[in-house]
Order: sequence, then structure tokens, then C-alpha cells
Amino acid sequence: MSALPPAVEISNCGLRLGIAAGAVVTFKLEYFQLDAGGEVALTGPSGCGKSTLLNLVAGLRRSHEGRICVQGTDLKPLSSSGLDAFRGRTMGFVFQSFNLLEGFSALENVLVGMRFGRSCPHAKRRARAVALLERVGLQRRLDSLPGRLSVGERQRVAIARALANRPALLLADEPTGALDPTTAEAVFGLIREVCREEQCALILVTHDLELAAQLPRQFDCRGLIHHVSGSEVAR
Repeated sequence: MSALPPAVEISNCGLRLGIAAGAVVTFKLEYFQLDAGGEVALTGPSGCGKSTLLNLVAGLRRSHEGRICVQGTDLKPLSSSGLDAFRGRTMGFVFQSFNLLEGFSALENVLVGMRFGRSCPHAKRRARAVALLERVGLQRRLDSLPGRLSVGERQRVAIARALANRPALLLADEPTGALDPTTAEAVFGLIREVCREEQCALILVTHDLELAAQLPRQFDCRGLIHHVSGSEVAR
């Protein structure tokens, strides 16, 4: 049996971000790899490039140079619609702000998310959604609207939604940033447990170095953002 391709592989990636104080701001990353099923925390101060890296892996931003592969697929040749479809099949997302649909129940939020992937037949989607919500401890909250849930419960719905399509890669952007320390620890542990159960690789952006240290690998993003003067660009 052949080995699985890396969950993510990036080489010679470059992106022009704009101009600030007369200097060109760029993002540069020579190499990054995350094995299938692996876990990594992206760390570093605000503005160092953590979210830019996450957005490049997600295909929400397109690099100007270099190569970004997810599950062995090069993102650059994909059309916008092809990239959207690939993202829906391959990736799940958990955000600090939850991004739940306020007028929909916990169960409906997960079911809506499943419309963007094809890993689960339509007839089995409800059972899959219910099973995931039960797995994250919300078996009694299936019909609750987000406004009736605690912040920790809302993030648990977001985790269930992110994993509903059986993605190979979960991208989590400060998923514990809006939570108190006790809830943050519980949610962080839950993300890791469910990712392992689902055999899903994890890239987690966090400012919490104590949480980051619990992952087997930390990637310091300092040095990814560069400010180049106009005269240097001209050369």
C-alpha cells in the first residue's frame, strides 16, 4: 500500500500583501509540510503571518509564486469553482467567532455545512450530524438555536460542523480565543480527540503557548512577513 500524500506541502510560496509606510509588504515561506493525520500549532505575535498562512492553505488567498498542495493536489491550477468544491470535500474550518447561522438549530447548522461536501450520502447526513453532535456532548441541544447555547456549546457545534464532511484537514483559527481558560482547555482537547478519531490532520492558529505546547509540533510564523523598500524592489 502506498503512503498517503502529505496533508499539506508548501514550497517557495510568495504573496504580495500591499504597501505600508512606503514599503512593499510580502509573505514568503520556503517550505512547510504536514503529514497526513498530523498536528501543528501556528504561533507568533499578531501580524506575523499566521492567518495568511492558514488562508493560503485554504485557498482563500492565492499565492503569486510557489506551490501549495493539499492532499497531493496543487491548488494553483484549480479554477475558483473547482477550488470551492475541493475545499468543501477536503477541509473543515473552526473559527474564533463560531460563524453559526443564528436562525438555525445546532443540528441544522451542521446539516447546512454538509451541503458543501460529498463524502456523506444525502440519506445518511442527518444520522451523521446527530452522531457528531452527540460526540461533542450536545445530544440534548440538537434543536437549540445558537443564541440559547453557551459560548463553549457554540464552539462544539462549530467543531461538529467542521468535521461533518469527513475532511482530511481541519483548519482552526484561534478556536479557543473567545473562551474562558477552563472551557478553552476542554474545547482544545475535544478538537484533538475528534480529529484523531476522524483521522483528520490539524493546523491550529493560537496565541496560547501553553495550548500550543501540547501539540507534537509548533511552527513559529515570525519571519514570514517582510517589508521591502521601493528601492530594493526596483533592484
